[in-house]
Amino acid sequence: MTYGNLALHTDKYQINMMYAHWVHHTLNDRAVFDVYFRKLPFGNGFAVAAGLERVVDYIRTLEFGDEELAYLGEQEEGYPAGFLEELRRLRFTGDLYAAPEGTLVFPGEPIIRVEARIFEAQLIETAILNFVNYQTLVATKAARIKQVAPNDGLLEFGTRRAQEGDAAVWGARAAYLAGFDATSNMRAGMLFRIPAKGTHAHAWVQGHDSEEEAFMRYAEALPDQVTLLVDTYDTLKSGIPNAIRTAKALEARGKRMNAVRLDSGDLAYLSKKSREMLDAAGLTYVKIVASNDLDENIIFNLKAQGARIDIWGVGTQLITAADHPALGGVYKLVARERDGVYVPVIKISGNPEKVTTPGVKDVYRIISRKSGKAIADYIALQDETDIAEGRPIKLFDPVHPYLQRIVEDYDAVAVLQPIFRQGELVYPLPDLEQIRAYHRQQLEQFWPEYLRKLNPETHPVDLSEAVWELKRSLIGQHLL
Repeated sequence: MTYGNLALHTDKYQINMMYAHWVHHTLNDRAVFDVYFRKLPFGNGFAVAAGLERVVDYIRTLEFGDEELAYLGEQEEGYPAGFLEELRRLRFTGDLYAAPEGTLVFPGEPIIRVEARIFEAQLIETAILNFVNYQTLVATKAARIKQVAPNDGLLEFGTRRAQEGDAAVWGARAAYLAGFDATSNMRAGMLFRIPAKGTHAHAWVQGHDSEEEAFMRYAEALPDQVTLLVDTYDTLKSGIPNAIRTAKALEARGKRMNAVRLDSGDLAYLSKKSREMLDAAGLTYVKIVASNDLDENIIFNLKAQGARIDIWGVGTQLITAADHPALGGVYKLVARERDGVYVPVIKISGNPEKVTTPGVKDVYRIISRKSGKAIADYIALQDETDIAEGRPIKLFDPVHPYLQRIVEDYDAVAVLQPIFRQGELVYPLPDLEQIRAYHRQQLEQFWPEYLRKLNPETHPVDLSEAVWELKRSLIGQHLL
C-alpha cells in the first residue's frame, strides 16, 4: 500500500464530480474557491492560521500512481480507462493564495483562495480542509494558553492522546508556531527542529526498591538533565525530600538539578509547599513543572490561586482541542468561468451564516497609521482600486450596515499572499522560528481587548460596498 501518496486523501464525491466534469468536457473550466470558517473556536477573539506548509507539500507531490488508479478501477461507478488516464496526468496547475502561518484570522474572511481548473480545485478540497482545520485549531488553542502564561515555559505533551500519528506530529508543530517552547515528540523534534523535552515516567520510580534510589540512579545517568517526577507515592512526604537529597548529591558533583514535576493532586497547594521546601533547602534555582490535563482555564485559575509553577506540560486538552474539537472551516465555490471570464456565484441557506460571499476577493488588514493597530479586516473585489490607491474607504458591519465609519489615514496589508502560480511554488516557505517571530508581530498589531481570554472584543470583518452590493444582488436574483 502506498501510504505516503495522498492523492486519494479526498472524499468519494470529489472523484464523482471530477468524473462528471470529464464526461461533460468541462474539466478544464476554471473556478475559484474560498476557504474560511464561520465561528471562532473556544470563545476566542482570534484564530491562528496554520497548516500551510502541509498544504504546500501535498500540492507539490499530488499525483495518482498505479495503486491509486487500480483501486479506483474497482469502484462500483465503473470509471472508464480514459478517466483514469486523465487522473494519471493530473498535476496542480492553478493558483493558490493563503494567509501565512501565524497570521491572526477571523470568521467569514478567506484564509485560502484557490483558482484552478475545476478538475483540480475539486480534488484538493478535502485535504486542504483536513490540514488547515486541524492545525489552525491547535495553534489557536496554543495561543490561548500562551496568553494566560506569557512568561512561563510551555511544553507540548500530547502525543499519546492525539488522534493518531500525523495529528501528534503536526499538532506539535502548530503548538510551537503559536508560542509553545518544546515538545515531547521526538519525531516532531527531528522533522521540524522543535526543541524536545522530557523527564521520566512513574514506571522508573516503581521499577526501583525505593524512590530515593530511583532518583539517584536517574541523576547518575543524566546529571545535566535532571527533572524528577515527585508524585509516585507522596509528593510532600517523600517526593520532594528525596528530590532535595538528589539535588544536594548533584551539587556535590558540581551539577544542578533542573526541576521537579507535579502530575497529580492539588497543584496550587503542592506547588506552593514544594517551593517552600526547595527554597528552605537552598534550591531556589530548581523549577517546578506541572502537568495533568491542563488547559488555559485551569492554568488561569491556578495562577489566580498563587501557584508557584514555572513550566506547564499541556497534553490532551491541547492536542485534541477537547472543548472545541473541530474548527468547521469550509471550502466554497465563489466564481466560475463562463466564456473566458469569472462569473460570481452564491450559495443561499436558511441559516444566514451559511450564505456565501460571492466573487474573486482579496482581504486586507486595515492598520491605523496613528496607532499602528488593526482597525478592521476589509474584503474587497479583486478589481477594486480604492485600497490600492489609498483612497478613503467605508467600513460597515455587514450584519448591521448602519454601523459604519470612513477611514482615511491607514495602511492596507494584504492578508492573502501568492503561494502557487500556474502550479509553480512562488512562496519561499519560512522556517518555524521565522513563523514564530511573525506570529508575535501579528499579536502586536491588536489592542489587548481583542486578545484577552474572556469576553474579547470582536475584530470587525467588513465588506466593501461593491462586495455587499454584489451579494445583495445575487441573493435577490435567486430568491425572485
